[in-house]
Amino acid sequence: MAKKKIPEIRYRASRICRAMGNPTAYEVLHILKKGERTPEELAKLLGVSLPTISQVLRSLRDLDLVRYEVKWRNRIYWIKTDVVVRVMTNLEQLVKIIENMK
Repeated sequence: MAKKKIPEIRYRASRICRAMGNPTAYEVLHILKKGERTPEELAKLLGVSLPTISQVLRSLRDLDLVRYEVKWRNRIYWIKTDVVVRVMTNLEQLVKIIENMK
């Protein structure tokens, strides 16, 4: 039996979930929801290497969750839409509900 193809919107949603399942990516989004940052600032705040941050930002950019612009010699990143912040808030509320059910 051939595997049934899932609708594109659900496939893309699953890719976003996979990216947000990366703890570093999730923390990057948490920092960016407070305001714009450079990759260097993100790396310093999270205590990870610049190549790690660059890879995370690339994956978040590919999914259209973050944007950037070049100012002088720096790339300044921000969250593209506040829907991302609402999703994060809802996920954290879900975690609290699950914890309270134990």
